[in-house]
Amino acid sequence: MYKHILFATDLLKNTDFLVEKVKKIQEYTQAKLTIIHVVEPFYPYSDMYYGVEDLEKQQLKEAQNKLDLLSKQFGIEKTNQVLKLGQIKAMILEVAEERNVDLIVCGSHGRHGIRLLLGSIANAILHGAKCDVLTVRYLEE
Repeated sequence: MYKHILFATDLLKNTDFLVEKVKKIQEYTQAKLTIIHVVEPFYPYSDMYYGVEDLEKQQLKEAQNKLDLLSKQFGIEKTNQVLKLGQIKAMILEVAEERNVDLIVCGSHGRHGIRLLLGSIANAILHGAKCDVLTVRYLEE
């Protein structure tokens, strides 16, 4: 049975159903739960470098507020909240390994065609993780 679940979230509004699934899995397994959100850095063009650091700080602040609210739903302490700035796939896999996670739960948009060929974060996590990965398809709007 799972002992430590890492819930990777994009903090979007349409993930309520995903939150409910994670809650059920966590309740059933009684596993420790860690929530992670990764903010991708801005990759400015040479003209746009000015102000990028401020934009990233603002994004991180907004993400932390949303992460705090989501953590309250789960009753998760601050020590089990992870907010990173970096490449999403790499940060999720790094935290999963550092924290000895045995299940990563993330959403999948179910892309088709060229988007599928280009790959997705969920697909990258699925193929890069050393533990089980549960991808849950986002509801179509």
